[in-house]
Amino acid sequence: MYAIDQQNDHRTQQRARLYRDTYPAFARWAKGYGAIQHRDETQVRVFDLCQQLLCTGRFKQIDEVLDVLHAADRMASAAMWLVVHMTYSNKVDFSGSALEASAFKTNPQGHTGGSLNMVPAYVGYMVANTLAGKTRSWLMGQGHCVAAIDAVNVLLQNLYPEQAERYPLNEEGLTQLVRDFYSYAIADDGRLGVPLGSHVNPHTAGGLIEGGYLGFAELQYVHMPLPGEHLVAFLSDGAFEEQRGSDWASRWWRAEDCGLVTPVMIANGRRIDQRSIMYQQGGLEWFFQHLQLNGFYPIAIDGRDPSAFIWGIFESEARLQACSAQVQAGHMSYPVKLPYLIAETIKGYGFYGEGTNAAHGAPLPENPKYDLSSRDLFNEFVAGLFVSEKKLRQASSQLNTHDKDARLPEKDHPLCRRNISLSPIPAFQWVTVGAEYSPMEAIDRHFIALVHANPQLRVRVGNPDELRSNRMGHTLDKLKHRVLKQEDGVAESIQGSVITALNEEAVVSAALGNKGGMNLVVSYEAFAVKMLGAIRQEIIFARHQKELGRAPQWLSVPVIATSHLWENGKNEQSHQDSLFGEALMGEMSDVARVVYPADANSGIACLNACYRTQGQIWALTVPKQQVKTIFSKQQAQLLVSQGAITLGKSNNAEVQLVAVGAYQLDLCIQIQQELSGNGISSFVTYLMEPGRFRKPRDRSEQAFVSSVSAKEALFPSNIALRVFVAHLRPETLLGVCRPLDLGPQRCIAFGYTNQGGTLDTNGLFKANGCELETVAVAAIRKLVLLKKSEL
Repeated sequence: MYAIDQQNDHRTQQRARLYRDTYPAFARWAKGYGAIQHRDETQVRVFDLCQQLLCTGRFKQIDEVLDVLHAADRMASAAMWLVVHMTYSNKVDFSGSALEASAFKTNPQGHTGGSLNMVPAYVGYMVANTLAGKTRSWLMGQGHCVAAIDAVNVLLQNLYPEQAERYPLNEEGLTQLVRDFYSYAIADDGRLGVPLGSHVNPHTAGGLIEGGYLGFAELQYVHMPLPGEHLVAFLSDGAFEEQRGSDWASRWWRAEDCGLVTPVMIANGRRIDQRSIMYQQGGLEWFFQHLQLNGFYPIAIDGRDPSAFIWGIFESEARLQACSAQVQAGHMSYPVKLPYLIAETIKGYGFYGEGTNAAHGAPLPENPKYDLSSRDLFNEFVAGLFVSEKKLRQASSQLNTHDKDARLPEKDHPLCRRNISLSPIPAFQWVTVGAEYSPMEAIDRHFIALVHANPQLRVRVGNPDELRSNRMGHTLDKLKHRVLKQEDGVAESIQGSVITALNEEAVVSAALGNKGGMNLVVSYEAFAVKMLGAIRQEIIFARHQKELGRAPQWLSVPVIATSHLWENGKNEQSHQDSLFGEALMGEMSDVARVVYPADANSGIACLNACYRTQGQIWALTVPKQQVKTIFSKQQAQLLVSQGAITLGKSNNAEVQLVAVGAYQLDLCIQIQQELSGNGISSFVTYLMEPGRFRKPRDRSEQAFVSSVSAKEALFPSNIALRVFVAHLRPETLLGVCRPLDLGPQRCIAFGYTNQGGTLDTNGLFKANGCELETVAVAAIRKLVLLKKSEL
């Protein structure tokens, strides 16, 4: 069935009536509670689930299960009541009395409609855990619906310490919650003043991603749980149109290395201004066909009823487990048709304005603080959702069975408590100084050595094509493309660990989702820019966790940008762009590590350093062509620890040549020789991690950047002239490394000036005004002017 309000078939009606007539407790539950109503189809499904639970021995009587389902109804109704208060009011009243004008906010804010839709879903997830006696993980792609999560968590007291202290389950605690929501409070130190946000954030108990960048949860969920783990992923029909690749999930899922996943589409049919594309295309009937064509098994449920979600989670997992058993017995082959719950609902169901565009935000006609008719509407609708304090506490007690079941609270579900580290990193044959060697090939060989040394970790390699062309042939031969049917003569496998699709967002999401394992992403530099939204969302969330003293402990993820600007001359200027690293240098440098290894040994050292850290994203811009190996093992390791290193420093030098990038380092060495021929003494410093030398923007970055003494040793302030030759745009570099800029009279910078085309490396240097002659002449002229000014 594709519409929740169409008549149930006659047989379903008969069965539901029979169960109500036969079991008084079932009939009482079937009446629902307030806005929570149980349709005949859900009643039949829930009765079947009750029988299954009785067969497991966990419950002895159907009444015990129904008591829990009664509690779910009350909890969902109370949470919807609280969500509406979070948008509009600055107090709650446990007596259920109508609120006066003074009880309302001056500026009501919230994503009310979507949050109301999420309440039955999240309550259903919680109660499914209660009934199963196990804690599943959860993920929500529509992060703006966080009010639903916070409301349910507060009512169940499933909270992190800072929220538990501030929001106890009483009238004062809930009043504080609604006052904090969209209070825009700020502390004296410039940080958020309350442990609450407009989207999922590290204060949100059990939250995994912010969900502000819509569509990435859809790309990540299938890669998240490990075998033995269970994940319920809440998705939205609005986000469905955001990112390509969500319909490939069944291509990637394997019982051998994936846990059980239950995707749940909250299908309310609307975005902010209009119907979603899905509904414009033909609604849920069209979506059913789309899912079936893409390897899913769609299951329609009533998105207004928590019991429908409970049944759906059990049904989805049972189907997927059965399919897994059939595959392992040799009776089925991949792809398994992944069960996919479609929870059809009405945007903003349960409150005034449901089903309208206004339901998205603040659905009342006017602000109830100032408008009597809107105030009356508020009080009328919340009265239908009200649950007395006694019944609420009883429901909370019935659902909180964690101690009895010896299971984790949902705030500590397995996916939000990853702690991954590598076994001792194996010895590796460092490249001989002076040898011509591809840095990407060195990284390739070392990565495979790390994989061999850590067989306990699930590996995901994100590859938007051309992995072998990017000199990662050993990785491809060892780990292989994950496919459904192998092609002869190609490095492919049903169980491959290389997630390949010509879609940067989808493949980086495979790595970002695999926080229980070890990851690597490789892309063309110019096209890695498409990954920035997914990466930035991870960086922000990890940084905020760190600020709260709960730094994430998943293994840091290296994202390699190669076939880069200065070696992509065979293609047009679309393939020549340094924006990837530049954009990430705008993020906080202690979490977003942007590095430019210049040779094979510095590439190896960076990869080692990345995998020795947790909760960071490392953006490595690496040459794939053979370049001269400049740094020894010791120098490469020192380069990583310091962020820069000086080659052959002279105390009497007048010019410091600062290189960022492999080809720029070679150029600076040539410039040094040119200057020497003109009687000018200079030395070369390689700057690999510019973010280490920026002006810190907060305390965490202060602890990360280079110390004053270390910076002075590497970049002496008394040098007559400093010349930067950079892989990236010079303006960006000077902005990031402002403390190294000696001013326009004593500092000049060269780099990418947005010129390019079908040119080789030397041609690109010339087009961008940073070839040997131009830089050397500019340095000499600047030095002459400096000397004249001193006379």
